[in-house]
Amino acid sequence: MHRVCFQLQVRQDRLEDYAARHRAVWPDMLEALAATGWHNYSLVLREDGLLIGYFETPDLQAALDGMDATEVNARWQAEMAEFFVELGDARPDTGFRRLAEVFHLEDQLAGPGPKHDEIDERDA
Repeated sequence: MHRVCFQLQVRQDRLEDYAARHRAVWPDMLEALAATGWHNYSLVLREDGLLIGYFETPDLQAALDGMDATEVNARWQAEMAEFFVELGDARPDTGFRRLAEVFHLEDQLAGPGPKHDEIDERDA
């Protein structure tokens, strides 16, 4: 299972609207995320607009491709794009900055793993 963490920047003047939209995500969007392998998905928003997202998936590319193939995702991304800064021509679901995981409690409790300098580049 891949653990994916990412960041985006929400516009300061749209923070409340952004949060409100996520209190009532369209049911077909929720179903599409679950069906395409997005599990344990959370978004956390700081007061300055820093948005951190986290999800787990068996196959990141399959999860991204699966959502890209849905009509509901195209509609959702088109509506959400106005909330973000620094995306350029990218959609929010493709323009995020992925963060590298450097610690996971359960992995370390399970036993020896790669040394810090051996971190898998796929998780960066």
